[in-house]
Amino acid sequence: MFRAMVLGKGPYKPSSAPFLFRWMWGVPPGPEVGPEWPCPQQTCMQSRRSSTWHPRWTGQVSMPGGTRQSPINIQPRDSVYDPGLPPLMVSYDAASCRHVRNTGYLCQVEFDEAAEGSGISGGPLENHYRLKQFHFHWGAVDMRGSEHTVDGHTFAAELHLVHWNPMRYQSYQDAVVGEKGLAVIAVFLELGTTHQALQPLVDILPQIKHKDTQVALSPFDPSCLLPACRDYWTYAGSLTTPPLAESVTWIIHKRPIEVAPSQLSIAAVFVPHTAVLCQG
Repeated sequence: MFRAMVLGKGPYKPSSAPFLFRWMWGVPPGPEVGPEWPCPQQTCMQSRRSSTWHPRWTGQVSMPGGTRQSPINIQPRDSVYDPGLPPLMVSYDAASCRHVRNTGYLCQVEFDEAAEGSGISGGPLENHYRLKQFHFHWGAVDMRGSEHTVDGHTFAAELHLVHWNPMRYQSYQDAVVGEKGLAVIAVFLELGTTHQALQPLVDILPQIKHKDTQVALSPFDPSCLLPACRDYWTYAGSLTTPPLAESVTWIIHKRPIEVAPSQLSIAAVFVPHTAVLCQG
């Protein structure tokens, strides 16, 4: 199995020194990329996903014949510098935020998918992708909630900002299962100080304790949840929940953000422990 991953840097505006690293399963450590060979390791998806991953899952727990299943274990020592990637550009329209909804599996902050100027471009992307939603994943144990791992290390939680490709597809639903249909920014969360920008979302969770409930959310710009350091890895992978389509360009921030234990525990009370917050 061969995996390609990218890591990028620079603020979400043109930078004089953007950089990116390309990482592959089976590539030996060192600055030069050597011959590729099948990796003896399993992806995180293969080793961790099972029929008990979530009680609402039914049927296949991986895509038959899939070669780009997510999540994966990131090995930074195998990253290779790629100077050809442009800076990643992020620009969200706070007014396009619609509501927070409890789907029964996770709570999502939903955005107007027709908002043309709200999304991301540059980096590993061929064109602009529109913001659709964002959500968080965490586990029953505070330090083991992230889906992706770094050198086998898990984080308390993982934020996913989901974007779709309007240049290739007419709708988000079509993009979900299409080639290069989605781009997901992932951010690791670790326990530490209170994250002030996250608190308005935490405060609203008691209002959506039950499945299919939702509440309006005032204008919200999710870029406030991104880390100050803009370094990232990127690779071509899949959705981590059914239908597990290999339609995702992953952009995973290297540095985590901090959240208070109280923020994580409050969120866990009102939503399933496999995920938290946001979408569109």
